[in-house]
Amino acid sequence: MAEKNFTGLAVEINKASFSYNNIKALDGLSLKVPAGISFGLLGPNGAGKTTLIRLLVGLLKPKSGNVQILGQTPSRKTTHNIGYMPQLHSLYAELSVMQNVNFFAQIYGLSNKHERAQRVEEAIKLVNMWQRRKDSILKLSGGMKQRVSLACAVVHNPPLLFLDEPTVGLDPELRVTFWEHFAALTQQGITLIISSHTMDDAAHCDRLAFMRDGKVIAQGTPGELQQATGQPGATLEDAFLYFIHREDSSDS
Repeated sequence: MAEKNFTGLAVEINKASFSYNNIKALDGLSLKVPAGISFGLLGPNGAGKTTLIRLLVGLLKPKSGNVQILGQTPSRKTTHNIGYMPQLHSLYAELSVMQNVNFFAQIYGLSNKHERAQRVEEAIKLVNMWQRRKDSILKLSGGMKQRVSLACAVVHNPPLLFLDEPTVGLDPELRVTFWEHFAALTQQGITLIISSHTMDDAAHCDRLAFMRDGKVIAQGTPGELQQATGQPGATLEDAFLYFIHREDSSDS
């Protein structure tokens, strides 16, 4: 079962590099994420965010450096301790909402039928889809599919949750709902690693890492990153541009 009360570093990455053929996706990246917070990976498309998450969930292995989650190297043995919501949902279109969530509960190792049924119900209710639980995925809107994907990722109550661009394509009202769900999860002590390229998402995170070209160019709380610019009233977008320009200047 999940290590609900894990303390210490949820994620520790030491000089991790990864390439797709000759294209470097991660370039000696190092990062530490304390347990029990929402941590945002913010950067443009191609910054390496998705590759990094795939390393952390064990779908890829670094070419050099090392990665640890909850004090262990990602592997099949750590699967039950993590939840993963990919950019593109992996739901089964012909199955109902409940059947999908139940299937993922079994994949994550919930073998006890009574406990699994309870967790499935809790996860579906968390994302406000209980009234649609018998509907097939084919009948759902894009936003509803996102909700079901989130339910599938949290059904086993993992201490560490990876969310890859979870609010892409959602309307503003549903975005607010999702962040309410995320806040409720961190209040339970669950660590969230959230990748995004939107400043709105970044502002909700407890801590952020700005990513560019497979590297972390800055990290801290949203407030700390804004203050680092030295500009009164600086936004997170201002902060991101400030660190990009600083990086470019140091390379020239």
